[in-house]
Amino acid sequence: MKSIFDKTNRDEIIARIKALDVNSKAQWGKMNVYQMMEHCARWEEMIAGRLQSKRALLGRIFGKMALKDFLKEDKPLRRNSPTIPQLIVKETDGDIQAEKARWIALIEENANFSQPVFVHPFFGEMTKDQIGCLAYRHLDHHLRQFNG
Repeated sequence: MKSIFDKTNRDEIIARIKALDVNSKAQWGKMNVYQMMEHCARWEEMIAGRLQSKRALLGRIFGKMALKDFLKEDKPLRRNSPTIPQLIVKETDGDIQAEKARWIALIEENANFSQPVFVHPFFGEMTKDQIGCLAYRHLDHHLRQFNG
């Protein structure tokens, strides 16, 4: 299974990000390319422990079960899935190049990932392997959303 902690996979994701520009259009969903970049950068901040979010009640009940489904590599992530409130981007305009550079820098930090414990707001406590796989799948999902 692909992981964001693997350099080859990180490099692939970064190359796909570099191909995005202001004219990149979503194949589904409501976000524009700037919002998607900011959303994914916030995700990276969350797994790095810099953006905190409370556990969701539904996640406490169904999170572990749902995580197994989300980690199935043969099954793409569902389109238009609900997101964590802190990852919702309301601003519609911003500096695409600056956001792209910030996002790439955050992804590159994964080379030194050292969070001993990560608690996802919906899925709960996750291992490093689970985080790496889910992070890769999340980024891949949004890059496919914009043909990246």
